Amino acid sequence: MTVSPGLVARLAGLCLVLLIVQLAAVSQVMVLGVSADLSPLIVMSVGLLLGSVPGAIVGFGAGLFVDLALVQTLGVSSLSLLAVGYGAGRLRELRDPAHALLPLAVGAAATLLAQTAFAVLQFLLGVDGPVSFLLVRQIVATVVVNAALALPVFALVRRVLLRHMPEDPRRRRRRAYTTGGLSPLSRS
Repeated sequence: MTVSPGLVARLAGLCLVLLIVQLAAVSQVMVLGVSADLSPLIVMSVGLLLGSVPGAIVGFGAGLFVDLALVQTLGVSSLSLLAVGYGAGRLRELRDPAHALLPLAVGAAATLLAQTAFAVLQFLLGVDGPVSFLLVRQIVATVVVNAALALPVFALVRRVLLRHMPEDPRRRRRRAYTTGGLSPLSRS
């Protein structure tokens, strides 16, 4: 897959703007006792639209930006979001899903994967934090909130990237029936 410089610029700008909005505004709004996390949704959207390698690259870059901006253990968010982007991209490459509600299900799964991987990696690295039922409750509540935001975020990412996305050779339009007239099944 060849990637145009315009697509790279749009991806970088989109991720930068959405992650700044996440850190400045969205993280301040509490719903069900948690704030939404747009980073797995952004990475999932890129993976579903462009494939596994661009999804993994955007996941790593977005995770690195989040780690640097929040001054947390470097690489933990990068690794978890890299897995999210790669997984969403592989789903696109293997199944070629086209259902309209797919971003909702994949967004919930991506959030669950990202949140769980982040918690496990932090625990394995020895970062002191409470491991209790509250952590499970917070992860589940974040998955529910992100599932509600998955479709709008996917639509926004798709709209921004649509003009610069490379054509997929597997997705071809059906040719019109060219024998003149209606289908042979409708003859009287």
